[in-house]
Amino acid sequence: MTLVRHHTSERMSRTVIHNNTVYLCGQVAEDRNQGIAEQTRTMLAKVDALLAEVGSDRQHLLSATIYVKDMSLFAEMNQVWDAWVPAGHAPARACVEAAMASPELLVEISVIAAIPEA
Repeated sequence: MTLVRHHTSERMSRTVIHNNTVYLCGQVAEDRNQGIAEQTRTMLAKVDALLAEVGSDRQHLLSATIYVKDMSLFAEMNQVWDAWVPAGHAPARACVEAAMASPELLVEISVIAAIPEA
């Protein structure tokens, strides 16, 4: 069994690869002082970058778990999400209201994706 870890610290790895599947740690916004739409955009840009780094992309998403600070922000977050997910490639998804690690964070995502064979 082979496990490959990227961007590893004492606490976590940003990505872990096993059997052509990549597991991303929770991703949050680049600028935590923005509203939910911009936080969602920059969070998803981080997902794009991490997936590209390991040879995958959003068309190969298997699962996404989204944590929203307040469900009153759900519809606005979904507008950004819906524009980001390629048509016909929506992953299995859960979205829950959750307390965040920092008070200014409004959204966080954890993603699992396939890595296509070359």
